[in-house]
Amino acid sequence: MTAEQASGAAPILVLRKVSQILDCFTPDNPEPTLQQLARATGLPSSTCQRLVQNMVREGYLDRDGDRYRIGIRMVRWASTGTSGMDLVQLVKPILQNLRDETGETACLYVRDGAFRTIVAVAETRHVVIRPFAVGMVMPIHAGAPGKIFLAYDPRAREALTESPLTRFTPSTPDSLAMLDRQVAEARDQGYFAAFGERHGDVGSIAAPVFRHTGELAAVLGLGFPTQRVGADDVGRLGPIVKDAADQASHALGQPRH
Repeated sequence: MTAEQASGAAPILVLRKVSQILDCFTPDNPEPTLQQLARATGLPSSTCQRLVQNMVREGYLDRDGDRYRIGIRMVRWASTGTSGMDLVQLVKPILQNLRDETGETACLYVRDGAFRTIVAVAETRHVVIRPFAVGMVMPIHAGAPGKIFLAYDPRAREALTESPLTRFTPSTPDSLAMLDRQVAEARDQGYFAAFGERHGDVGSIAAPVFRHTGELAAVLGLGFPTQRVGADDVGRLGPIVKDAADQASHALGQPRH
């Protein structure tokens, strides 16, 4: 046994390396390759590969081809505010029904600071899709789900003021004034639609899911390529998304209105 192992330093070094790897998963690069992870951490390729393989085995990461993303085990730990995975289990059939009714990918989001994370997905069966996966992390100022968080969760706005508004496309809101107008619209109609705010060819429609206490529990929404769904479809799809979110709220104990 080395002096480091005897003093307990060796496990801490391993945890530090694991943390370095996890820190590489960002909203701008949620699915890095192994090569990108090794380059970003500065770890030897063999060390990085060994650690990443173990993290996949333990559920900390998921692998899709040559790319990696945050695993469901990490998402579960990060989502304690949703009463474990009870929320996901209750809403999952509603997501599937929404996907079947609209033909588009249905997602459930929870918030962590100025970011939103997908905790459940019912993926479209269309050939042309845009990737939405459990564990994906995105900023709340870009995209329809974020507007719902800002409209119904006071702590979301507080978290947002601590971060700059990154502009991903010409359609991304780049001021709090613009966000306030969008948030007001979300409150007025009970749902919100956004097009091309994070990726130019991706749109979303979202609505709030409430706990029995009346507090926001999560956001439910659709994600789709803009070549298939456009602004003219919002009048049809928006109420469908809102109704699905109301069903989810009722499943969590919120009385029907």
